[in-house]
Amino acid sequence: MKNSLTQLLCKYLAERRLYQSRLVTKDGHCNIEYCSVRSTSFFAYALDLWTTFMEIRWRFVIVLFVGSFTLSWFIFALCWYWIAHNNGELSWQVQPANTLKCFNNVTDLTSAFLFSMETQTTVGYGGRDITANCPVSVALVIIQALVGSIINCFWCGLVMAKITLPKRRAKTITFSKMAVICPKNDTLCLQIQVANLRKTLMIGSQVYGKLIRTLISPEGKTVILDQVHIDFTVDAGKDSLFFICPLTLYHVIDKTSPFSEFSVDTLHQQEFELVVFLDGTAESTSSSCQVRTSYIPKEIMWGYQFLPTISRNKEGKYRVNFSNFDKVEPLTTTNSAEYSNSEKLNIQLSKHGIDNQGFEDINIGDSVTQTKIMNK
Repeated sequence: MKNSLTQLLCKYLAERRLYQSRLVTKDGHCNIEYCSVRSTSFFAYALDLWTTFMEIRWRFVIVLFVGSFTLSWFIFALCWYWIAHNNGELSWQVQPANTLKCFNNVTDLTSAFLFSMETQTTVGYGGRDITANCPVSVALVIIQALVGSIINCFWCGLVMAKITLPKRRAKTITFSKMAVICPKNDTLCLQIQVANLRKTLMIGSQVYGKLIRTLISPEGKTVILDQVHIDFTVDAGKDSLFFICPLTLYHVIDKTSPFSEFSVDTLHQQEFELVVFLDGTAESTSSSCQVRTSYIPKEIMWGYQFLPTISRNKEGKYRVNFSNFDKVEPLTTTNSAEYSNSEKLNIQLSKHGIDNQGFEDINIGDSVTQTKIMNK
């Protein structure tokens, strides 16, 4: 029992360290920390208030929602209390004779707070109200009604905007947990799978990647987070994918690919992160969204291929089996991209023939009985 708990703790700590070392997590969040930010930069967040509210978490939105209404009710309650105090209508005051009342049943701070809340929320229980004898109170009712409408509009718009954020649509698009390297059409390729869990399409979908690693330049300078563009494609092309079923995306590992430097023995010894992006427009909302994930060397399997996920039933209807989405099977694969490219070159040359420069063709006459071979 103790050993199992120790193993679980070690596994959790290892996964935690792996999570912290990623630049982009598996669910697409950027794992980066900003330090030594100037104080003037925080003022920019206040100027861009709408974006700031859109990006904060829901728990903070709820706290600010409750706080904004409660604070506005209390501020206007103080105003109503001040008017009642100046007019001598509080319970502990003696109102002079022949003085016209501004309120009915507003005699202390508690009743002033209840009256403020009833005015702003238009509840109006009927126990407390104002009279037409005080122009100040009439003006204050108008101001509070306008302020309450502005607060209501702001929070209704913010909640609706956060609910309809396109990143919620991105939650229904998933990438395979692992990437594989295997041959495709006699070419070594890096393959990943992506699936749309909704039946509505993603219009104009494009997939691309960035290989992020730390390099040392020829000048001896360390370049952190060096980015190399990685092209992904499918058999029908890389633009405007028909994203109705899971797709297998592949990157050709040729001489121009940064993966051509790796082999089956050195792949897991490298330090890099492959970040994959999918951009598209949701068909139902016409909003653009981006889905991200990342792969580290331990999540790339050399010599494996994905199991098929699409089949047809007896009625001829297409079916997608998501149980095979992350499953792989072994496949005979070369140990390195260089060997694969050289082997492919030898096959092509053997088909076209090779000229041997050490021999020379000569014409054979009728009187010549032997063939003379001249070696340069």
